[in-house]
Amino acid sequence: MVSISELFISNAYAEGAAAAPQGGGFLEFLPLIALLAVFYFLILRPQQKRAKEHKALMEALQKGDEVVTVGGVLGKVTKVGEENVAIEVADNVVMQVQKMAIQNVLPKGTIKSI
Repeated sequence: MVSISELFISNAYAEGAAAAPQGGGFLEFLPLIALLAVFYFLILRPQQKRAKEHKALMEALQKGDEVVTVGGVLGKVTKVGEENVAIEVADNVVMQVQKMAIQNVLPKGTIKSI
């Protein structure tokens, strides 16, 4: 019969008699290195690519572009500032939004076709 203490406490071996072999330094870290590589290529690299594309989109934003905001509002850019953009969402209705709130630039004529 196995006691509970034997399940949680491993047997102590005398030094030298049944000691585990030392070595394999690099091979022990290989799974950790592989995990970090997978993490980089599946999560970090695509995120950096998306951030770079969004930054380029913000810099290329100009008057007359048709855009979609993060909230789903469609509009036409009427004024571009350093931090804010004025978007005309209807006739004589202009909203001020932050540049970072622009999600996508639409092809010209998209709003009229909707």
